[in-house]
Amino acid sequence: MRLGIDLGGTKIEIVALDDQGVERLRRRVPTPCGDYSATLQAIAGLVQEAETELGQCGSVGIGTPGAISRATGRLKNSNSVHLNGQPILQDLEALLGRPVKIANDANCFALSEATDGAAAGAAVVFGVIIGTGTGAGIVVDGKILTGANGIAGEWGHNPLPWPEAQELPGPQCYCGRRGCIETFLSGPGMVKLHQQDTGETLSPEEIVARAFASDLACEHSLRAYENRLARSLAHVINILDPDVIVLGGGMSNIERLYTRVPEIWGRWVFSDRVDTRLVRHRFGDSSGVRGAAWL
Repeated sequence: MRLGIDLGGTKIEIVALDDQGVERLRRRVPTPCGDYSATLQAIAGLVQEAETELGQCGSVGIGTPGAISRATGRLKNSNSVHLNGQPILQDLEALLGRPVKIANDANCFALSEATDGAAAGAAVVFGVIIGTGTGAGIVVDGKILTGANGIAGEWGHNPLPWPEAQELPGPQCYCGRRGCIETFLSGPGMVKLHQQDTGETLSPEEIVARAFASDLACEHSLRAYENRLARSLAHVINILDPDVIVLGGGMSNIERLYTRVPEIWGRWVFSDRVDTRLVRHRFGDSSGVRGAAWL
């Protein structure tokens, strides 16, 4: 049995999968706000309850924002800031009495979709989460590629490729730089850029709905978004050349991305044709916790 845990800012979720990927159990509890020790205990409690109910022990994988630092062995880059600098891997292994695998939540998303999701069977998969932020994970031959610094797939904090004059210097990013891909492609990024262009504050869902209803300003914003996504993914294709790119997160629900973006990304891909497939996730919000189980 495989136990996967999604450690989020507001909830902790556990899923139990058998070896065929069939879900046997799913539970969730609120994340203790800002309390590291209580967070560890909540995870241990979910594992104990799951194993008691199912009558067997399992392997444990955990997906969390951030990554384990190669330099310190502690968590870094988590937006749940109370976890940063903590030896969470060592503490959980001691608490649970077994080895534990931890990976970035975007890596877990990519692993889930590459294992039995929308990209099952593909050799090289780039799994993108575009929601309140923008992240990605890379899976090669069924294994997560983490890289020498543990940051492979940190796509959102590179500059927007081939920027147009009106896109420079780009919006300010929380990372301290300007013009990061995340500031253009995240949901809040779309809202802010539409507001700057029109003076209207609309949600991404409202922008898309109005574009489909022939609102010219919203159509312009949606086309600008598609163009920026195409450029950003073309950059990935030029470097990684993945078989499949899988989209997840709230912005992945914009259906026309899957036709429009592949129609235009060839302008920037350094090839006579592009065989990379752009697909929507299979498991959606469940991909993170399923990917943690597959660790």
